[in-house]
Amino acid sequence: MNSIEENLSFKHQHLLGIKELSDKDVSKILDLSERYIEINREQQKKHDVLRGRTLILLFFENSTRTRTSFELAGKRMGADTINISVSSSAIKKGETLIDTAMTLNAMHPDLLVMRHPNAGAVNLLSHHIQGAVLNAGDGAHEHPTQALLDALTIRRHKGKIKDLIITICGDVMHSRVARSNLLLLKLMGAEVRLVSPPTLTPTGIETLGTKVYHNMEDGLKDADVIMMLRLQSERMQGSFVPSTREYFRFWGLDANKLASAKDDAMIMHPGPMNRGIEIDSEVADDITRSVILEQVEFGVAVRQACMELLASNLPPKGDKNGI
Repeated sequence: MNSIEENLSFKHQHLLGIKELSDKDVSKILDLSERYIEINREQQKKHDVLRGRTLILLFFENSTRTRTSFELAGKRMGADTINISVSSSAIKKGETLIDTAMTLNAMHPDLLVMRHPNAGAVNLLSHHIQGAVLNAGDGAHEHPTQALLDALTIRRHKGKIKDLIITICGDVMHSRVARSNLLLLKLMGAEVRLVSPPTLTPTGIETLGTKVYHNMEDGLKDADVIMMLRLQSERMQGSFVPSTREYFRFWGLDANKLASAKDDAMIMHPGPMNRGIEIDSEVADDITRSVILEQVEFGVAVRQACMELLASNLPPKGDKNGI
């Protein structure tokens, strides 16, 4: 099987953020992801869309879900998948990011997936790589494939994204997931609300077309979708909340706060979850409303779709003049 989609017209060389995408781009990715969900549920999951292509995973931050998801996606598509351990690489010996990029480029990668703690690092690397670069998260800037898989999950459950009320709750200031989701969901016509403590609300975030609340019940009123965010203590310098106990009391999702949303409101979380801090176990494990495990499943399909679309713009396999 060479491709599961006949019309692969996709004008982008890289996937660095949501801002560069149009609503038609998003719909194309989600539609192709739907096909991959079905394939991934079959007994025979492997095919050769990326056979002969090289996929490099370069993660400067620890990751379980995203790295494993990209690795599994690449292997199921037939790519030669390579994980580079940053902790034992030349990067830890003082090599600059540009030197690393030039070194990797000399190896002729077709697709390179990168996560980095600094915003803009993935964009910088993309200027020195001839293949396609995918952003797996750069600082508190963007995490485009997470937003895409979240949108896919919402669309499959609600049948649409347009006109839904979607509330994103938690540590918005340090969350690249919140930023990418805000951009994508607004692009697709949803009403997006943010709920966070004043100390964890970015200054001027309202200019992106969202309403900001500091009270959970107000922000959750009549919400169709609730997306909880992890309290990212590792990114905080200083104290942003009095204590995790107080944080859960005011901004953690439990049954009482959930009652403010619609009766069929779905519950999402990008993971990893801090139970008892931003979400109560009873709510997280509610099989009638929580779609957290489906988000993990759909993440593989979305990353397969993104890689196939980007690979469609690469020089043909075996082209000696290509990368």
